[in-house]
Amino acid sequence: MAQAFVNSKIQPGKVVVFIIPTCPYCRRAQELLSQLPFKQGLLELDITAHGDTNDIQEYLQQLTGARTVPRVFIGKECIGGCSDLVNMHEKGELLTRLKQIRALQ
Repeated sequence: MAQAFVNSKIQPGKVVVFIIPTCPYCRRAQELLSQLPFKQGLLELDITAHGDTNDIQEYLQQLTGARTVPRVFIGKECIGGCSDLVNMHEKGELLTRLKQIRALQ
């Protein structure tokens, strides 16, 4: 079930961040992404609506090599966690990637 849930969220042209609301790194990633002009429905922050958080993190471990959150996917590619997202943003690479997948207004 966790595998189907995660796989249904990860889609080309969309940014999905698997988060837990009490995690400060998740909040930081969420704050950074919320400042960007995403097209409606192309940024999704998810995990808390699903009861099997541990199962989801286990599947993320299999899929990406890490179970920590946040796990940030740009399209079908996992770019890593919060520090990876911040580094991409500081280098100007984040906006470029988001424009490539046409996620921004």
